[in-house]
Amino acid sequence: MCAAAHGNPGRTGTPRSGTAPRAATRTTAVRIGTSGWVYPPWRGTFYPRGLPQRRELEYLANRLSTVEINGSFYSLQRPERYRAWFEQVPDDFVFAVKGGRFITHMKRLREVTEPLANFFASGVTALEHKLGPVLWQLPPTLQFDADLLAEFFEHLPRSTDAAARLARDHNTVRFEPHTTVREDRPLRHALEVRHPSFATTEAVELLRRHRIGLVVADAAGEWPQLEDVTADFVYVRLHGWQQLYAGGYPEAELAAWADKVLAWRSGKSPRTDRTVARAAPRKVRDVFVYFDNDEKVKAPGDAIDLARRTGSEITPPDADDTGSSEPPDAG
Repeated sequence: MCAAAHGNPGRTGTPRSGTAPRAATRTTAVRIGTSGWVYPPWRGTFYPRGLPQRRELEYLANRLSTVEINGSFYSLQRPERYRAWFEQVPDDFVFAVKGGRFITHMKRLREVTEPLANFFASGVTALEHKLGPVLWQLPPTLQFDADLLAEFFEHLPRSTDAAARLARDHNTVRFEPHTTVREDRPLRHALEVRHPSFATTEAVELLRRHRIGLVVADAAGEWPQLEDVTADFVYVRLHGWQQLYAGGYPEAELAAWADKVLAWRSGKSPRTDRTVARAAPRKVRDVFVYFDNDEKVKAPGDAIDLARRTGSEITPPDADDTGSSEPPDAG
């Protein structure tokens, strides 16, 4: 998809002075959201008519517990944008941040020290305790290469303090780099693979040794859907059931995904025809799920439905500033 279709969150603007999102009730172990939030077709369907664009993230964050930042994949964002996003969401909201395609698609994971420094200098750690996993999406043409991946994984910072220290090695950037954090926290990384050569025990075990989450990607059969658990969290991207990026998930599919999410949450790692390695040790895990079937305004509604089915739904404010207390039709 193009940057515009994916939603570049850099266009959301900054929050109004003195405006803070209202609190929402949520659980923390299972987080379900959407991939991006800036989509014109959502306006008047998921977003109420008349809602200012600068308040769309705030609106979504009071109905879902997480979102993927996609603009960071297409270009370096700026620290002030991350700080603005931080201010627009409830205190327990979590952002997943998509790693830059310059690293994954152009450098193809090689010679990445400086690009990684620039990426983290762009303000990722300004999200502080609202920062969730960093997602690295590989191109479909990148085959499994154990040595290449191991070297890349060794470069990845595993705490926000390490990320801030790495950011100090940035090359000249067009913004004031962000190189500090208020508090050191663990930093998780997830890898989305798109070449069938990754469907091997060797690949799964490599990710386990480096504590990298293998993304479970439902992509209408376009790319491998691997369900091996490789870390202390599970990261799921639902790109579309029968059509990539479009069409809603039917009731039966959402029920099946709810069963998987709850199994992973409870510590299970079920062996299926989509797993290739031994089961992971039983351990309660966080689960992050992002709907990317956004073209026909299905992602928000599917996310809210799956959150309800997994007991992780959000209680939105009683009324938004448009005067409506009823959630809009998500299409």
